[in-house]
Amino acid sequence: MLVFFSLVKKGAYGEKGTIMDEFIALQPREKMLAYGAASLSDAELLAIFLRTGSRGEPVLQFSERLLREFGSLYLLIQADHAKLTKCKGMGDCKFTQLQAASELARRCFSAQFLYEDNMTSPEMLKNRLMELFAGQEREVFMVIFLNNQNQIICHEEMFKGTVNRVEVHPREILRFAMKMNASSIILAHNHPSGNPEPSIADKQVTERIHSACSIMGIKLLDHFVVGHKHCVSFVERGWL
Repeated sequence: MLVFFSLVKKGAYGEKGTIMDEFIALQPREKMLAYGAASLSDAELLAIFLRTGSRGEPVLQFSERLLREFGSLYLLIQADHAKLTKCKGMGDCKFTQLQAASELARRCFSAQFLYEDNMTSPEMLKNRLMELFAGQEREVFMVIFLNNQNQIICHEEMFKGTVNRVEVHPREILRFAMKMNASSIILAHNHPSGNPEPSIADKQVTERIHSACSIMGIKLLDHFVVGHKHCVSFVERGWL
């Protein structure tokens, strides 16, 4: 304790990390090792990830303040660069740390497709797609590749676009399907506006992909358009 006090007395506080930061962050780490990650609060988990606070503010207090200012962990993670870096103690480094955490969580959640049992109903798949696309601010076109037993081989975000359009290339989809030895595919893309009603362009690109799949002997099982609260199936509409 005397050693720790002497180090603190020397004045280790600073923007780039401090001995005090490391000491404070150690408490949540020890708690995690003893009781598991689920026992930690949002602020404690954030403190472990950020590791350092700001000048005169240990990392745990810094994390608690960030959560208070933004209202929730979700809103903090979703904040853009301009908004985050206006906060005291937040710079490019911490912004990229939060972005990396968000993207890792998204990819981990998305990868559950590979380890789940087969989707037993369209409703299960709809719910999973809405979860996967949640928070996306641009249109993303995803393809799910299945084997001849309708088991998911993998899924890929094939194309990314703007807030209201995405350019889709059927040839790339078929090339990947053949590489994966897929017997069938399911298409899915989101509407960041929240309205899942398919557009004329959505119908046209689906027809193009359907025609290309027919030539190659690959089944197009469905195309889902995902909104904020609902998901539209082309099969249920009678369009496939």
